[in-house]
Amino acid sequence: MSQWNTLLQTYQVTLSEQEDEIISVPEHDSQTRIIPLLHNRVISIIGPEAEKFLQGQLSCDMRDTSQLGSRLGAHCNIKGGMLALYRVIAVEGGFWLRMHQDILDGGLKNIKKYIMFSKAEAEDQSEHIVGLGLMGPGASTLVEKLFDTVPSETDKAIRAGQMIAVKVPGDRYEIWLPVQEAEAVLQQLTRLAPLGTTQDWILEEIKAGIPDVRLATLETFIPQMTNLQALKGVSFNKGCYTGQEIVARLQHRGKLNKPMYLAQINTDTLPQAGDKLHTAEKQNVGQIVLASRSGDNEVTLLAVINKKQVDEGQSIHLDSTEKAEGEEGPALQILELPYELDPELFVSKR
Repeated sequence: MSQWNTLLQTYQVTLSEQEDEIISVPEHDSQTRIIPLLHNRVISIIGPEAEKFLQGQLSCDMRDTSQLGSRLGAHCNIKGGMLALYRVIAVEGGFWLRMHQDILDGGLKNIKKYIMFSKAEAEDQSEHIVGLGLMGPGASTLVEKLFDTVPSETDKAIRAGQMIAVKVPGDRYEIWLPVQEAEAVLQQLTRLAPLGTTQDWILEEIKAGIPDVRLATLETFIPQMTNLQALKGVSFNKGCYTGQEIVARLQHRGKLNKPMYLAQINTDTLPQAGDKLHTAEKQNVGQIVLASRSGDNEVTLLAVINKKQVDEGQSIHLDSTEKAEGEEGPALQILELPYELDPELFVSKR
């Protein structure tokens, strides 16, 4: 067990078997919560050519990222399929790439495959850097306690010593800091708000329409299929990067047939990333991107789905191994996303 996880257990939390999620915390009724981001890991890209290197690899504009402090950015294969989705955070001498722990090994391997010719180095910082998610109406007050100020716009990052705070969509912030400073920071914050679970945080990510990549969905989605352009995670005027030709062609000459939707279903079983969706007439009309429990027998999720089936009001169902023969899996209720998608994306340009 890591030093960080050992510390967290003194707060009477229950960790998952893999110790990568907090699955329960002492009861409380506070809407403001502190979430140790155990499911996330950090890779550092440090060196005089760190920005130049990442500019040629990721979908976001690194010049914009450096100026603002953070952006989402995808690392794609040559066909535009996402190998990883990072929150890119500017730090002294380079950048941190925050990702789900599922894709750490593959993400680091893919980065190192290209970085050998650049004056920059990529290293796994999992044992050295830890994260806290702050969410709820009092989250900005918690940030101010640590930094004396609060980032005012989404993706804006601020620093205090070796700590970094990033404003993310909703009443939420990510704090990243050296593990040796985490105990003192956690003691200070928990005087003001209680801990929450990993699923509390993931649910808010889903409600904000923020996608993620898991092992089951590696290389499955082009960035626009997960609405990444609406979150400013794709730049169409930055120049070349791996997969850029396919991403740009879809934007300027193609037609997006499968965007990402926000939805709810009633089910006892939590769907997993990569799970398939179907209609009565057609199999594999979509896939789950991310899902979290949002109530008793209720799940809120993000899924990439054929727009045609959604527009026609067809009933879209989750594939379920628990259904009886001849029965459909639970049906999705499509919800409104918290951002708008450019209607031109869905118009053929040929």
